[in-house]
Amino acid sequence: MMAHTQIDMTRIGRAQPVAKAVLRPLVKVLWDLDVQGGENVPKSGPGVLCPNHVSVIDSFFLPVVLRRALIYVGKAEYLDDWKTSRLFPALGMIPIDRRGGEHAASALDAARTILQNGGLFGIYPEGTRSRSGCLHKGHTGAARLAVETGAPLIPVGLMGTREIQPPDKATPIPFRKATVRFGKPIDVSRYRDRLGDRALYRQLTDELMFEIQALCGLEYVDTYAGSVSAPAPTPDQVVEPVVIAPAQPTIERRSSTDVLTPKPLIGV
Repeated sequence: MMAHTQIDMTRIGRAQPVAKAVLRPLVKVLWDLDVQGGENVPKSGPGVLCPNHVSVIDSFFLPVVLRRALIYVGKAEYLDDWKTSRLFPALGMIPIDRRGGEHAASALDAARTILQNGGLFGIYPEGTRSRSGCLHKGHTGAARLAVETGAPLIPVGLMGTREIQPPDKATPIPFRKATVRFGKPIDVSRYRDRLGDRALYRQLTDELMFEIQALCGLEYVDTYAGSVSAPAPTPDQVVEPVVIAPAQPTIERRSSTDVLTPKPLIGV
């Protein structure tokens, strides 16, 4: 795989306004897309949008439903293909090396710049698509970015997108329903004096995953997406059109105060 050590920020997102103008009417015709909680996305200023991730089409639906520009991360492997190496950054994708640590440093630096300049940044806390259709344990990068920049964490629940474009299906299925739910922002400003506190990042991430689960209604699995122990779809699994109903949490809802007390937590 090519090494991607520098990110040309002049390329990131420059084609997104045109793409959204073209895609919005197309999406409206092809899918019944229900957007809820849009008032929870700040009209100005920074925000870290954190959706669950079960389908390739997630990365197209989320920017389309937002009035504001959204810069988001995507796997660096997309830049190894000439067909997507220019297109995806122009649409707003910052490439990230999913090995993490120093490999992902340039992407995280770019994300900080976006947030410090008052922009919206999108990141999937699960790190990659859930092949099982469940919600998996979150990585702490989103929480770290939020604490470092003071931007609120905004949980997002996506429902129905896996039925529109199931795993390994190259093209989406038209005329199905999906829902995008924006949850109430998680204010991290009171933790700015705890920069570098890994326990805080872990606990904030757990709170974030509780909120995402309540929005999307998916079963929570306490493993990272893509890990060996993560459940895989069974051979007899049949993808059927989703019936959108109010999400019912299958894991205990907790307040910020509860989650941030020193006790054993799911995902710690």
